[in-house]
Formats: sequence, C-alpha cells, structure tokens
Amino acid sequence: MSPQLKERLDQLVNQHKILVFMKGNKLMPQCGFSNNVVQILNTMGVPYETIDVLDDQEIRQGIKEYSAWPTIPQVYINGKFMGGSDILIELYQKGELQETLEVALAS
Repeated sequence: MSPQLKERLDQLVNQHKILVFMKGNKLMPQCGFSNNVVQILNTMGVPYETIDVLDDQEIRQGIKEYSAWPTIPQVYINGKFMGGSDILIELYQKGELQETLEVALAS
C-alpha cells in the first residue's frame, strides 16, 4: 500500500465517528452484507458516513490491506476497525454495539 493511500485511509477513518466502507451507500446498498450493516445502524438511529468502494478501486483494495480484513463491508467506530457484517450483527445481538456507539458518540 502506498504511503499516500494509507494517509488517505487514516484521514477518512479518523474524520468520522462511525464510518462504513461498503458496496453502494446508505441510501442504496449494493450487496446484502452492506445492507445488513446499514439496517443495523439505521435501527440504532446513529449518524454515520459511508464510502462506496465500487467508486474507487484503490480504496476497495487498499481498505482490505489497511484492516487486514478480506471482505467488504468494513465498519470503523472512533477510528477503530470493528469488523464486517457478521461481527456487527453479533455485537448488535449481544447488546454490545449500542454501548460502543454511545461511547463513540459521547467522545
């Protein structure tokens, strides 16, 4: 990964309290896994931003290396990689996601 791409990803991740790298956007998810994440975050009623990896091949490949996670979507909360769709679903079902989001939004 180029230093420029790493810096760009660092800025994106740290610029938003809740950021989702996904296929499509929050208004029009382009895959089921991305849609799962959007539905969970919408249900929680929290503000979040999305980056459409289909619009930028460099980010689409780079984010996988950046997080050492092979799949999209990827969710970042307060600059920390949380995981993908399955992990977010699990955190939501356990009630841990709400606490994580509250802490992030309060900081």
